[in-house]
Amino acid sequence: MKIAVIGSGGWGTAIAVLLAGKGNDVYLWSWIQEETDRLNADRENKEFLPGVMLPDNITCTHDMGACIEGAEVVVTAAPSPATRITAKQMAALVKPEQRLVNISKGLEGELRLSQVYKEEIPQANISVLSGPSHAEEVGRGIPTTVVVASEDTETAIFLQDVFMTDTFRVYTSDDVIGVELGGALKNVIALCAGISDGLGYGDNTKAALITRGCAELTRIGVAMGARCATFAGLSGLGDLIVTGTSTLSRNHTAGELLGKGMSLDETLKKVHKVVEGVNTATAAYNLSKKYNVDAPIIEQAYNVLYNGVSPRDAVNRLMTRERKPE
Repeated sequence: MKIAVIGSGGWGTAIAVLLAGKGNDVYLWSWIQEETDRLNADRENKEFLPGVMLPDNITCTHDMGACIEGAEVVVTAAPSPATRITAKQMAALVKPEQRLVNISKGLEGELRLSQVYKEEIPQANISVLSGPSHAEEVGRGIPTTVVVASEDTETAIFLQDVFMTDTFRVYTSDDVIGVELGGALKNVIALCAGISDGLGYGDNTKAALITRGCAELTRIGVAMGARCATFAGLSGLGDLIVTGTSTLSRNHTAGELLGKGMSLDETLKKVHKVVEGVNTATAAYNLSKKYNVDAPIIEQAYNVLYNGVSPRDAVNRLMTRERKPE
């Protein structure tokens, strides 16, 4: 089938390679013509996914109309800050019978990204795919498991078949809220895990952050209508582990730089890629307050990023909170 992938960053490129490997006719859309020209010339995304060659059945294009026209599946891989403008560009091109699946992780304010697409493309049949999945590993065929969530069971099963390979196992879910929130909110906790490493703390500290952070994600998600069990699965704890412990994670990398004393501006320049945990921290903090959810790790992450609290003082505040049962 023809499949469109909107967004040629590392994750969009990796998914395009995976889908092309199944014999699909894949169109990979880039934001600017110059990027399309580089991809066509190199047949490799040297900036975001070096070493992974693009097969011949991937067509790189800057023409969104040509990309989406006739595609049975449209994969959206725009970073969260660019989601709405991308959705606006897509709106007049998407047909009701086309299946959209968003693979990006983040929030726009308090909105999940699928909600943003639905606002701008009301005719869209939108699903989400999430889970522990570094683009660098998926692009190289390293065994990976994810979950695709849709409110329609038939659509979820259809997309499961579209993405499933012998190295990319896909589960289905009808908990769109939980799958999407897990993928977005865990980036804040992963940032904190990186800060812990930057401060020189050990595995005990990081394990505590991941475990107690997952509890915070779960509380916020349940308050917003998600199922508790979803956050113990691939799109919750699974994604949190891979993002909070790996050197491939830009959230962990940014956190480590912050822990070593870099300012936020210096950190973002050094990473030179979108750090979703930074973008999501404010939204996560506001959601915890809106739903009256206890989220001390998220609160301290927000304080470090935006209120001038030092990482070491933030850890001390967490460790000296009032005693309570787990």
